[in-house]
Amino acid sequence: MDKQVIQTLKQRLNIVDVVRRYVSLRPGGGRQMGLCPFHQEKTPSFSVNEAEGFFYCFGCQAGGDVLDFYQRVNGLEFKDALEQLAAEAGIELKAFKPDPEYDERQKLKRLCHEMHEAAQEYYRRNLGQSTGDVARAYLQKRGAADETVAAFGLGASPDEWQGLSNFLKSRGYAPEQGVQAGLLAQNDRGNIYDRFRGRLIFPIQNLSGQVIAFGGRILTDGEPKYLNSSDTPIYKKGEHLYGLFQARQAMTRSKRAILTEGYMDVLSLHQFGYTDACGVLGTALTQDQVKRLAGFCSRMVLIFDGDAAGRKAALRSAEMILQFGTKCSVVLMPDGEDVDSLLQMMGREGLDARLNSAVDGLDYCLSVVREAFSPREIIAWANGFLAHLADNSLRPFYVPRLALGLGIAEQDLRRLGGGQGRLGGGGSAFGAPQGNRPAPAATQQRAPAVGKDERDDRYFLRFTIQYPEYIPELMKRGFERILVTDFGLGLWNKLVAGQSDDVVPLLDEEEKSFWARTRSEEKPEGDDLAEEWRHVCLRIEQAGVHQTRDQLMEQIRQASQAGDMDELKRLMAALTDLNAPSREEE
Repeated sequence: MDKQVIQTLKQRLNIVDVVRRYVSLRPGGGRQMGLCPFHQEKTPSFSVNEAEGFFYCFGCQAGGDVLDFYQRVNGLEFKDALEQLAAEAGIELKAFKPDPEYDERQKLKRLCHEMHEAAQEYYRRNLGQSTGDVARAYLQKRGAADETVAAFGLGASPDEWQGLSNFLKSRGYAPEQGVQAGLLAQNDRGNIYDRFRGRLIFPIQNLSGQVIAFGGRILTDGEPKYLNSSDTPIYKKGEHLYGLFQARQAMTRSKRAILTEGYMDVLSLHQFGYTDACGVLGTALTQDQVKRLAGFCSRMVLIFDGDAAGRKAALRSAEMILQFGTKCSVVLMPDGEDVDSLLQMMGREGLDARLNSAVDGLDYCLSVVREAFSPREIIAWANGFLAHLADNSLRPFYVPRLALGLGIAEQDLRRLGGGQGRLGGGGSAFGAPQGNRPAPAATQQRAPAVGKDERDDRYFLRFTIQYPEYIPELMKRGFERILVTDFGLGLWNKLVAGQSDDVVPLLDEEEKSFWARTRSEEKPEGDDLAEEWRHVCLRIEQAGVHQTRDQLMEQIRQASQAGDMDELKRLMAALTDLNAPSREEE
């Protein structure tokens, strides 16, 4: 299924159009160029080849097709990225892989998306009518501009039990379907009613801009103050962030994500120009949210309340971000003050002062642990921190800093295990890759320098990547004889397998990077191409001669041991004939 879907998807989606959602591109050198969203840089080294449908960064060596880009920049697993892009391209996955259960899940997801779109229309319409008077008054009191309200699609739910339910019925949806979509609730007696009543409504969008859930703030007396959608077929708590759809492009430019707790805090931040801000949707920050944010930025700023709950949330959140290998800082607001109130009273100047005095995330964690934990708890915290690193290659960075900051001898921390036993070699707290493509490589290390044999293999493989139409002839001539490394032979076999198709889905991350870089380089033309072809063919021939010589030498050794003089004489003559032309060529 995947290969067929990817081929169709790449035909329907222009990679430049997709990349432009996250990166500002300008024409340059026959390509589209921009600042890489996967590492910090001041000079554009990120290129997109529109004609061939791939991207490559000359700085961090990230490369691949439109699916690789979408997967990496959004922090998605392969299957999720495939499903989202296929839906955008209008591709029915069931056409490629008959699966009744999968078809039913997709049908239910489409139904949920349609019902959320209808609910969004209902809530937004209410905000502009008499039923939205209280909500509009609240927004005016909080200083929310009309442009901000419109950009985030805010709405209002009337204080009625059947308002949305009746609206959905008028659109042909059954109440039971509304319950499945999380828009309606059902009590123990089987009665179905609106989940959100008498509330200011905040739509929650996925990265494609689709409304997938809602949050609601009570506008009269009642509890809870904030109510969020429950898990549904299209929404899982802890996977999404409020305002990320609106903030994603600004994040790729600033390389920063401002992370806060409240819906109104996010709105105020955007209204005052901090358009790289988003919220955690009323739950503790999760690993999935950190992975998703890491696809857009290299540092995160936490702005939480200064009370005990806020300090605890800041500690756990900073811990999780640091474990992923991303830089973070912490801003704690004074008791009784939040981002929204600060901005309304003091404007950007007030918040900028807070941001400029933000505490480094690791320093914050270490100070809280030193002050609030017992010696036993400190040791347990240090081991737990190291045990949950997303990549054990981060250990050499953190071990000495934890030891110094917590007053523990570094050798003692290492001797105590430093958490290593919980993960072993290169384990990851964030889960193994899914599907036939690697997981997004937000913390992936650059491949080590290759040796001479692999450099030689890469040199010859460049020709096959730049001129794939020569592969059939190279196969006949025995091209694989000049390859001596696992990397070279593995990539050659994939190039052969994909010569009449799309080869990129077959490649691993290192192969993809090499392929994209090679396709981005200037290739030989005219006389240079003819000379390169002659050189490759000569090396194939020489490799065949060397291989035959090695075989003859082994046969000569065996004949000598067996005392077979006639066979030995024949083999020596064959070796002489073989060496004669070889000496002239060399």
